[in-house]
Order: sequence, then structure tokens, then C-alpha cells
Amino acid sequence: MEWAKKRPPARWDLAGSNLLGCTVEDLPGCREVVELNGLNPDGYPPLLEAIASRYGVPVERVVTASGAGGANFLAIASLVRPGDDVLVEWPTYDPPIGAAKLMGANVVTFDRCFEESWAIDPDRVLAALTARTRLIILSSPHNPSGALADAAVLRDVGELARRAGARVLVDEVYLEGVYGERPPPAATLGDGFVSTTSLTKAWGLSGLRAGWILADPEAAESMRRARDAMDGVGPIPSDRLAWFAFAHLDRLRDRARSILQPNLNLLDAFVSARTDLEWVRPAGGNVAFPRIRGIADTTDFARRLHADYDTAIVPGHFFGAPGHFRIAFGCERSVLEGGLDRLAQALDAESGRGLGPARQS
Repeated sequence: MEWAKKRPPARWDLAGSNLLGCTVEDLPGCREVVELNGLNPDGYPPLLEAIASRYGVPVERVVTASGAGGANFLAIASLVRPGDDVLVEWPTYDPPIGAAKLMGANVVTFDRCFEESWAIDPDRVLAALTARTRLIILSSPHNPSGALADAAVLRDVGELARRAGARVLVDEVYLEGVYGERPPPAATLGDGFVSTTSLTKAWGLSGLRAGWILADPEAAESMRRARDAMDGVGPIPSDRLAWFAFAHLDRLRDRARSILQPNLNLLDAFVSARTDLEWVRPAGGNVAFPRIRGIADTTDFARRLHADYDTAIVPGHFFGAPGHFRIAFGCERSVLEGGLDRLAQALDAESGRGLGPARQS
């Protein structure tokens, strides 16, 4: 996150993972619902009801938070104590690890492997469990690869967690961006699951910082009380705009699909045309995680790409897989096209370092 916040800007930015941000024109009428003040002790009630209705759960199972990052932090803060073990998938997105360490937990990892299409292997989860494991953290779709977790596998992991006296936290911030049928949130699989998400990645409303948690009522109440120690209540303007957005999710979904599906097809064609790249095509979300044949660590390549071509990607070492890089495609079409053109030039320039040339069309 420090790198993401402090990195220099790039003309062709394929590093940011948000969906292209909405404007007020994308959500007509939003100006009229803004209020600066209001009573909001445990969340804005209309927003809580809208979230509960969308997922078919009681309101008492919903906790609002400051984005998906805030949702993950609240969940971890309420479920983990100093000395507990937290089991985390690898490769992974870093902030939940930071939150677990901040709570005094020990972080243990299990591998998700490229050769297995980044699938979750319950046997690896079982092998990594300890007597002190209190929380298992997953993402679906997986950040950084976009791979979708199988529901049966999630149930298996949930059963392992139940036997160990642990819970399963699933970051589902990309779930609404799945290109086929959207699976239900993991929290609907049983009380041992906690789901977190927001209006950011799939909807283009990052600026609202509107996140939420789905959990069993007892855990949800603990998370509300954890929020008392942070910001107390959510911001009224954001909560009201988030509620308004829920009334227009069909419109926002159509907008998102009009951006993501064509861009993913473009990225798919790009990767397929090259012999020096391989990937698992993402099932959903705004990011992919290719690897470059012949490069064990993409850090220097990413630096050269930025310095020489004004193009940004995320080196894989930030996720624990240095041979890969994360590339985002939730941006404007012209940015993706320009970025891929320069990425191709940079890859071709690497051919003298042992990389293969582009496939001939």
C-alpha cells in the first residue's frame, strides 16, 4: 500500500485496481440526496436494509465500514487476539496481513499455485492449520489473479475451520464483477464465514469508501463495537450516496460490464498473442496476474517499463509471487490499449535477456 500511494504517476496506468470511477452523470439524482448531518449510530438504516435485501440476510448480520479495507480491518480486529495464528492464502494482497500483525497475531500462509489455476486446496489449508489458528483469510475472486473459489471448496475450508475453532474471512470485493453467474456471498454458507466487500472495485464508487461486512449476528455485533474504537459512525454523505447507489445497481452493473468485458477480451488477445507471457484468465474482477517466462522477479522490468515507457504495472513481489505482475483493466479503453502497446514494446526489448518474441498473427 505504501508503494501504491507513493509511486510516481504514469501516463498508461495499469497498476490501479479500481473500476474507472463514476461521475455524477453516471448516477443521476445523486446530488439531491446528499446530507451533511444525521443520526447514524450503528450504520445508516436505509443503507443497512438495502445491503441486507440484496443478499437476502437479516439486517443484524450487516455491518458497514470504510471501504473493503475498513471492513477487513474491523473483522480482523474483532476476531483475532494477540498470539492467535491467522492463516492467509499466498500469493495475497497485503493489507489484511498488516491488520493481523497489528492485532498481535502470527501470520501463517498456505499456497495457491499458478499450475493449479490458483485454486484453493483444502489439503494445504489443513496442513497449515495449528492449534492456535483462529482465522483463515481468503479472497474470491482472488486478488491478485481473479480466480474464483469453488463453493464446494469453500464449504470444505469452512468445515476445517469449524473443527479448529476458527472462522473464515472471504474478501469478496471483486465478486460483483464475476462475468458469469454471481455466486452468493460466502457468509451465506454458514455462521463460520465472514464476507467483506464494497462499492469500489465492481461499481466504480471508490470515493464513497462504502464497505460492509456480512457475518453471523454475534460476530457482527462485535464488529460494530470494534468500530466504536475507530471512527464511531460512518460519514452521512457517503452512507446516503451509497444507499442511493443501491437503488441504481442495475445501471452501475451495465456500466461496469461495458468497461470490463471488452477490456478483458482485449487483454486476453494480447496475452494469447505472446510466447513470453502466461496467465490464468480471471473469472471476475478488474485485475490479472500474468507471469513472464524467463524472468524470476519482475521488479526491475516494472521499473524499466515505467521509466522508459511511462507505463505502470504492479511487480509480483508485493503479492509474494515475484515472477508475476498484476495488471489492471478496469480503466478507460484508450489507457489499456496504450499501456498494452508499450508493454509489448518493453517485452520485445527484453528478448535479449532470454525472453521469447511475440507470436506472429
